[in-house]
Amino acid sequence: MTPMANVTILAYTPNPEVVVVAAARTSFKEYGASIAYNKLKNVSDAEKIKNDIRELIKHNHLSPIEHVSFTFALEGVSRSLTHQLVRHRIASYTQQSQRYVKVDTASQDWFVLPPTYDTEEKRLKFIERMRKIASWYEDDIKNGVSKEDARFLLPNATKTNIVVTMNARELLHFFNLRCCARCQWELRGIATEVLKQVKRVAPTIFENAGPSCMKGVCPEGDLMPDECRKIGIPNIQKRFKELR
Repeated sequence: MTPMANVTILAYTPNPEVVVVAAARTSFKEYGASIAYNKLKNVSDAEKIKNDIRELIKHNHLSPIEHVSFTFALEGVSRSLTHQLVRHRIASYTQQSQRYVKVDTASQDWFVLPPTYDTEEKRLKFIERMRKIASWYEDDIKNGVSKEDARFLLPNATKTNIVVTMNARELLHFFNLRCCARCQWELRGIATEVLKQVKRVAPTIFENAGPSCMKGVCPEGDLMPDECRKIGIPNIQKRFKELR
């Protein structure tokens, strides 16, 4: 009923870490980024590029990181998730339209079933409610109500697909907020999977990415989740640094 949503990296800036360093060198070199890029692209010492990126992040000089972007397809996520996701304003989104795409309520896979419906009784009750909503939706469409109006009946649990593009700086901020244990479970899972995938193509930029406590202190204060208190910040940091 609720398989793991599909997260796919569709595209990203080629040679993202070289682009970041070339952009950074524009600030303090007499030559431009095109020359810097060509020099760096042929450099055999990859450690120099890594060290430059680490220095940028260490000193919070993050504007060069904005020059690389990543595009993801998120498929089979709930409308509840996308309502939260689009609050990240420095991003581009294209979402499946319920005006034009009829929800296939004949399928048993058209909605997300939250994990706290964790007993057979709760699950069956939730599914029965979804079936009732589906019957209203199908009946109204059969009786001439347009898809764009019948969609008013659909719940936040309804599955959807969305494409999102963010630059690397915004992704770091996204991970700070959405990899945190206080984040809603579905979006937290998606954020963690997105982080795994960007680590593969830009490992230095994202080597210390994760929830805000990666910086050493939990900003939630008294609201720090019990699970984090039990695990401890060092173990959380280790987990995200080793994320693959």
